[in-house]
Amino acid sequence: MNSENKYIIKAAFTIASKTNSSAVFIHADPLDDLIYDEKFLKKKIKLFFISKKKKLESPENDLFLSEAKATITVPKISLTRLSLIKVVTTLAMSQELIEPGEKIVFAVGQAENNKLDLIQIVDTSKESEIIIGKNFSKISHAANPEVFQAVLNLAIELADKGREGKPVGTIFVIGDHEKVLQFSKQMIMNPFKGYDEEDRHVLSNQLKDTIREFSALDGAFIISDDGTLLTAGRYLGAAIDDSNLPRGLGSRHQAAAGITSLTNAVAIAISESSGDVRIFKGGKVVMHIEKAPSKK
Repeated sequence: MNSENKYIIKAAFTIASKTNSSAVFIHADPLDDLIYDEKFLKKKIKLFFISKKKKLESPENDLFLSEAKATITVPKISLTRLSLIKVVTTLAMSQELIEPGEKIVFAVGQAENNKLDLIQIVDTSKESEIIIGKNFSKISHAANPEVFQAVLNLAIELADKGREGKPVGTIFVIGDHEKVLQFSKQMIMNPFKGYDEEDRHVLSNQLKDTIREFSALDGAFIISDDGTLLTAGRYLGAAIDDSNLPRGLGSRHQAAAGITSLTNAVAIAISESSGDVRIFKGGKVVMHIEKAPSKK
């Protein structure tokens, strides 16, 4: 590990200690290795890694990796630093790795530059540019954390790559499916009806391409809290006062807000025009993840 990255990591832990933060999240992908031999751990400060890889490797008995509580796996696409922090904060909260009210510190960068170049403090008790909704902490109550992570990562990848290179807009509604089905209606024949549950589970790699194909349909995907994809092309009829939503959001986002105001579900909406992803809970946007600008 080069000296600049070591300095950033040391600074992140120092800042965490000085600000009474409970955890430090280190972006592992810009690091050429995970060998860090300086004493870095402080009492009560948890260590987490962030990576596009499902499993990180390091030399045997390496203290740095072995002391980590978990590795947060993020989508294998380009994300801005701020979007990366938003995604990881969302996933860490949904998995209850951090609790509402905790302060956390991030050290992130760009993998292609092999440099950590940004330290960010996130106070989960306050609304900010990172967390924009008070219902943010309730995401973990709506769905299995592993299911939520899989759907969020899929939505971000779909927003970035589209379908056959063309942008798509759609909604994923997760959890409280019985009520969600009561407040919605089928616009087309259910394309998932009759298939075994294991073939319709969002953790199945084979389902990704199918979801990508059906993302061109009008309506929403409805997913149970255990991850079974119940239907696509579902019309969400729940109405909501759009004065509580940010300006410029259309009917898709109003539908996502409406269904989460009447149920305990969480909704993830992809904007066809911008490629941005918004998470809704309790009728409001709780997280806005901007699409990374295309590289020229």
